Amino acid sequence: MRDPLAEPSDLIRSVSRALRVLEAVGRAPKGLTVKQIARRCELTVATTYHLVRTLAYEGYVIRREDGTYIVGLEIADRYRELVTAFRGPSVVGETLRRAALDSGYSHFLGRFVGGQVAVTAVAEGARSPYLEDLMPGFDEAAHATALGKAMLATLTAEQRFRYLREYGMRPFTAATLTTVEAFEADLTAGDRRGMQMELGQFRQGVACAAVLVAPDKDIERRVVLACAMPAGELMTSARVVRAKLLTVARTVAEGLTAEH
Repeated sequence: MRDPLAEPSDLIRSVSRALRVLEAVGRAPKGLTVKQIARRCELTVATTYHLVRTLAYEGYVIRREDGTYIVGLEIADRYRELVTAFRGPSVVGETLRRAALDSGYSHFLGRFVGGQVAVTAVAEGARSPYLEDLMPGFDEAAHATALGKAMLATLTAEQRFRYLREYGMRPFTAATLTTVEAFEADLTAGDRRGMQMELGQFRQGVACAAVLVAPDKDIERRVVLACAMPAGELMTSARVVRAKLLTVARTVAEGLTAEH
């Protein structure tokens, strides 16, 4: 949701409108006609037609035979570039893939991106439940995932309070923590065990554990490592999971250091 108070004085309206058109098309996998796009974006049909023609020329939307538009392949190219930029050095990606293969658990990296907790790299493991939401760029549910908890634990209590107030504490499951008091107590328990955890708070039957990879004064250079597994497996082997995560975290930290 855009904040109208934050609108820059030099906003280029045509660019802003084109992005709104692209967002509308992206949210409609079955495609939209020019009239439908215009209505959803609150634009005239003539303006929408010119914007859509430009986006189609650049490859960001595709016109189908029935006259509807869907997102184009250039979007996939930009996403691949985003994934590469988020992941960092290739050795980091290789470390995650090796950890996922050895343990069978999906592994994730997370950072603050634009002030929000975001997943920045993923390596899927065969024994982990598939979590379609947790892909590079996912920036929701910080209060309900171990990755998010580990990131928020690097903030002060006041900074966390502001974060949770701004982004909310949506209940993803019956186990999701939805009060700041409960969340703070959970973080304290995680600090004591040396690993943040969640059991069925984001997805029922799924657990996640996370440790800090790289502390830093710069909030956007802080990195955490997490892994996901069936909830029962974390309950019975938390210490083993923690030891393995810390080992992988050290290797990831070395890879990130080599980048600079």
